[in-house]
Amino acid sequence: MGGDARKVRELKQTDGPDLYVFGSSDMLQTLLQNDLVDELELMIFPITLGTGKRLFENGTIPAAFKVTASQVTPNGIICVTYERDGDVKTGAPQINEDA
Repeated sequence: MGGDARKVRELKQTDGPDLYVFGSSDMLQTLLQNDLVDELELMIFPITLGTGKRLFENGTIPAAFKVTASQVTPNGIICVTYERDGDVKTGAPQINEDA
C-alpha cells in the first residue's frame, strides 16, 4: 500500500471528521484500489464525450455498494449516493424494488 493510502487508513481509524475527495480522479483510484471508499456521491450527466478518465480503472478491487439516496433532475442529471455494502454478490440483477 502506498504512503498516501496508509495515511488515509490511519486517519479513518481516528475519531476525526469524515474525509471527502472532490474531483481528484487520481486520489480516488488510490482509495478504490486500497478498499478505502465507504461512500460514493456521483452526478451522472446525460452526455457522452468519447474520451476522458475512467472512474473505475484497472486495479479497483471488486466491492458492492447500495443506494442510500438518489434524485433525477428535470434536465436528466442523476445524483446518487452509494454506501459500501460488503463483498460483490453475483446473480441476476434485480430491477424492481421488491426483489
